[in-house]
Amino acid sequence: MKVAIASDHGGMNIRQEIKKLMEEMGIEYIDLGCECEGSVDYPDYAVPVAEKVASGEVDRGILICGTGIGMSIAANKVKGVRCALVHDLYSARMTREHNDSNVLAMGERVIGPGLAREIAKVWLTTEFAGGRHANRVNKIEKYEQERL
Repeated sequence: MKVAIASDHGGMNIRQEIKKLMEEMGIEYIDLGCECEGSVDYPDYAVPVAEKVASGEVDRGILICGTGIGMSIAANKVKGVRCALVHDLYSARMTREHNDSNVLAMGERVIGPGLAREIAKVWLTTEFAGGRHANRVNKIEKYEQERL
């Protein structure tokens, strides 16, 4: 598995924690920033990650900002991306099992680094269940093909 990860200024600390986790898990990743302390615009980081996922250059993406909201909105504008904003373990598992999410968004001002690591680990290790859920994901993909 290969993952693209990025954050804005509000998610830099958790991004570092998730990178350590992926190293421990033996997961290859690309870090797309940011490397600054000043305010930056989250779409500048969310869209490149989402595009790498959509193109197949990476398998999944992880985005962190202050709340995760901005990152998830921006990522979901990219065709083929199913970005889930997650702040608990149950949602992390369900968004993979039922929705086949390919991008995870989290908020550093909402959760701490320990919980963020647990969420990322669950999300990275949970497989899509398929079955009746595949039909639902296929409907989303069909809509994208026909209308976007």
